[in-house]
Amino acid sequence: MAELPIPDLPLARCSGRFTISTLLGMEEGGRGPYTPTEGSSCDSAQPTHLSSSTLCTRTFGYNTVDVVPAYEHYANSKGVEDPRKGRPSLADLHSILKPDSGRLRTPVSDLQQSNGLPEAGPEAGLEEAEGEPGKDSVQEPVRFGWVKGVMIRCMLNIWGVILYLRLPWITAQAGIGGCCTSLWAGQGHWDHHHPNTWGVVGLLGKAVGLGDTAVKQCPFPAALTWLIILMSVTVTTITGLSISAISTNGKVKSGGTYFLISRSLGPELGGSIGLIFAFANAVAVAMHTVGFAETVRDLLQEHNSLIVDPTNDIRIIGVITVTVLLGISLAGMEWEAKAQILFFLVILVSFINYLVGTVIPATAEKQAKGFFSYRADIFAQNFVPNWRGPEGSFFGLFSIFFPSATGILAGANISGDLKDPAVAIPKGTLMAIFWTTMSYLVLSATIGACVVRDASGSLNDSVAMGSPGCEGLACSFGWNFTACTQQQSCRYGLSNYYQSMSMVSGFGPLITAGIFGATLSSALACLVSAPKVFQCLCKDQLYPLIGFFGKGYGKNSEPIRGYMLTYVIAVGFILIAELNAIAPIISNFFLCSYALINFSCFHASITNSPGWRPSFRYYSKWAALFGAAVSVVIMFLLTWWAALIAFGIVIFLLGYVLYKKPDVNWGSSMQASSYNMALNYSVGLSEVDEHIKNYRPQCLVLTGPPNFRPALVDFVGTFTKNLSLMLCGNVLIGPRKQKMPESQLMAEGHTKWLMKRKIKAFYTNVVAEDLRSGVQMLIQAAGLGKMRPNILVLGYKKDWRTASPQSLEDYVGILHDAFDFKYGVCLMRMKEGLNVSRVLQAHVNPTFEAAEHPKNGTGSRAVPGTAVDPTTLASEQQASTIFQSEQGKKTIDIYWLFDDGGLTLLIPYLLGRKKRWGKCKIRVFVGGQINRMDEERKAIVSLLSKFRLGFHEVHILPDINQKPRPEHIKRFDDLIAPFRLNDGFKDEATVNEMRQSCPWKISDEEVDKNRAKSLRQVRLNEILLDYSRDAALIAITPPIGRKGRCPSSLYMAWLETLSQDLRPPIILTRGNQENVLTFYCQ
Repeated sequence: MAELPIPDLPLARCSGRFTISTLLGMEEGGRGPYTPTEGSSCDSAQPTHLSSSTLCTRTFGYNTVDVVPAYEHYANSKGVEDPRKGRPSLADLHSILKPDSGRLRTPVSDLQQSNGLPEAGPEAGLEEAEGEPGKDSVQEPVRFGWVKGVMIRCMLNIWGVILYLRLPWITAQAGIGGCCTSLWAGQGHWDHHHPNTWGVVGLLGKAVGLGDTAVKQCPFPAALTWLIILMSVTVTTITGLSISAISTNGKVKSGGTYFLISRSLGPELGGSIGLIFAFANAVAVAMHTVGFAETVRDLLQEHNSLIVDPTNDIRIIGVITVTVLLGISLAGMEWEAKAQILFFLVILVSFINYLVGTVIPATAEKQAKGFFSYRADIFAQNFVPNWRGPEGSFFGLFSIFFPSATGILAGANISGDLKDPAVAIPKGTLMAIFWTTMSYLVLSATIGACVVRDASGSLNDSVAMGSPGCEGLACSFGWNFTACTQQQSCRYGLSNYYQSMSMVSGFGPLITAGIFGATLSSALACLVSAPKVFQCLCKDQLYPLIGFFGKGYGKNSEPIRGYMLTYVIAVGFILIAELNAIAPIISNFFLCSYALINFSCFHASITNSPGWRPSFRYYSKWAALFGAAVSVVIMFLLTWWAALIAFGIVIFLLGYVLYKKPDVNWGSSMQASSYNMALNYSVGLSEVDEHIKNYRPQCLVLTGPPNFRPALVDFVGTFTKNLSLMLCGNVLIGPRKQKMPESQLMAEGHTKWLMKRKIKAFYTNVVAEDLRSGVQMLIQAAGLGKMRPNILVLGYKKDWRTASPQSLEDYVGILHDAFDFKYGVCLMRMKEGLNVSRVLQAHVNPTFEAAEHPKNGTGSRAVPGTAVDPTTLASEQQASTIFQSEQGKKTIDIYWLFDDGGLTLLIPYLLGRKKRWGKCKIRVFVGGQINRMDEERKAIVSLLSKFRLGFHEVHILPDINQKPRPEHIKRFDDLIAPFRLNDGFKDEATVNEMRQSCPWKISDEEVDKNRAKSLRQVRLNEILLDYSRDAALIAITPPIGRKGRCPSSLYMAWLETLSQDLRPPIILTRGNQENVLTFYCQ
């Protein structure tokens, strides 16, 4: 434990922990009241050498290096990596403390007055940490609450010209209420087959004053305009709930929608939607500005005061307007917020003006235009639909209205400027949706109860009530609009006059001011949103050539360069002055964002990640999935070709990020989903019985550090890629305390090195006292469930003659261990050797080829202090090997001398399926008798054809048992001479003693007993040199040395003799004598 003894000395007013002044005073004054006694394991007056420079603190009545929980320990900021802050490491608490007088830190506990939190609050500490280190914080940045920062901003962006100019017209078309059948009827033809079917809804219709006739004509009335509004709001509400859940699952920084999606779904989808969302906002600035410019142009046209001509006037007014808006934005968020408040007040005044106008008695001029104040008959007539024109259908009107429900992301887009985004975004967004929905419902109901659908606007159409020939509801109010209704030439009324709100209101210009406020506030919100989102995207560097725009200026880190880019894009589209073609694409871009936000919430929920803990609980993963699906459907309902374009752009940008693979790690739900899938499939795989047809060579490769033996890595990686498991194992030899830090440091670097080399493999290391025990650990523990290695791959021990006897015994013992654990064995030998560590000028783990590095002596221990930094290791120059180059039309020669289950055939077959080896011809050599060559060849060809390997060239070796040449026999005898006991003339007791002391040496009896087997290896080498000198690769079945009967030096002499003097790589493959090939279907 990290508890320390405390002498029983008095201490005045102890606050529960040391202060830095106390510590310094103790150090300057010599012995203080807490000066430790001799032998104490932690000296409070003397700094200690810890990974986090922790000092002993007084926390719970005794000295301990532990610290109390603190905000700084969890804040993702640069300050956490400062060794003077943060919690002590496990080594600090668990290992022996080492004194180091050169380091001193202020205890974290001094910075915390209560509950482990900084005095200035978490935000202040974090924001300072995110700034440039070493600079004093200047003025505090402007931060907004949920009302000013989110609710008002969202309401302004939701309200738009559709509210003023199209909602009354939609009410006239769809009716305040209509028939359920009108959803599909389209033109208002009702079903009269069941006129007496009333039901509950019919009774409700009577209750609101429709009368029997209207209800009988429409047996199933439903509030269609309200249905359109509520359907639109349903999508935005579900999206609002999803935004609320995501934004409360951790600290939200600047970047708005892009930040939420990218940190939830990852950079691939987040980056693509971030780019198009920023562009959509930039073009939306032009759309809203052109809407404002068209309104001003119409006013000028009414007074015959055009500047140039109608089109150029839009351009002039639009450019001037967007320039003024840019000036407001550049003045800072404070000024922009004040302008939004002004627009908000203007819109509220216009609403009040409209509501007041509905209760003011109508003048003759207003009555001529169809306004008669609140009348039950008018409400009854407008309650049912009256479809007109090409857009006269439910979904046609829905597509027109839906964009007016969007804009809920305006608050989230300035997340970096909010005091507490986790509170402001949910509260402000949902409140904005609620109040704007209420305004839409109230407006449609009130104007539908005041204004008839058709009116001429002529004062001459007034008649006496009950005049003959007068048709329509207006006749009962003293007006005859029959002529224009029949000729469909009425200019006024809800169905014909878009300015109905202005006509109804108490003072018409205030409605115009409301239109101005709605368009300008939306343009200003988009002008602010686009640079903020784009700035975050630029800082993440997911796409090239955009980093220039990520620089921030001032106390709020304003993206001035982003503002200028948005301004240029907006002006460009304003100059087009015709946005009908681009507008549907923009709407679809926003809907893409809605779909991905909802999918982000669903995906994060469905992965069951422990990190998904939103404090906002009022969401449903299935509602989020429904919202995502509905958003996609609406995209195609609005404009199918624009939806296809939006999807095409998203897929293109997604593909680019997938190809580039940016080096970012945001803990996305995609990572959690990958883990879930891998876990479920791995567990499911454990329930599946093994079958020969599904056999895969799963390799444990003893690479040591993988970058030291790249040829071995490339060879196995070539035939296991996208096929089976490859696990690179490394045994770190030495004391565990010394090697554990090196183990943790190296693992990350070697994994990155494998990824950079595009090798699909895992890396693992173990710390052991010797090589053999470490390999035994790997053989037994490597893998997971059915994903366990079944083949041990290692390099040939080229230095076996000069290596220590124990190293030789360990190497051969590893082969025996592999067979004991039912592993196949694959040894690889290359003429130039496998280890390239000398070229890399780095330390080699001397377990296989220590003789190539005489500086390491016997090679039993590694040189201390030579651990390679992971970043350096991953960025080092990659060594090229033969397995990375095209082999052309060479041959792969397989010497299938012994039946090992087929592994000797399978590995070359898998290698030949790869592109670089695809042109190589595979030849199979088997032993046989000279008088039965044709029969044996036919038998092998027949067997291979049943295996469907495609090997057609088979050679029989009839001379395999011939005696080798004398010079080669002599070379073998010379090879084993240093390892012989020469015990032929010694007594049995002496011989037994010699064998026990030198088990690797060869007795005369063992030489004679294995003479035939030794000569076979010599002869096979001669055959290899004759037939395969120019092959691209040789695969051969090696002999097996019987455990306890064949000395390790003799077995290595066989392998040396068999594979010596060969130019191509040679693979010595031996299966575990179980079938890996079958010609059966079941």
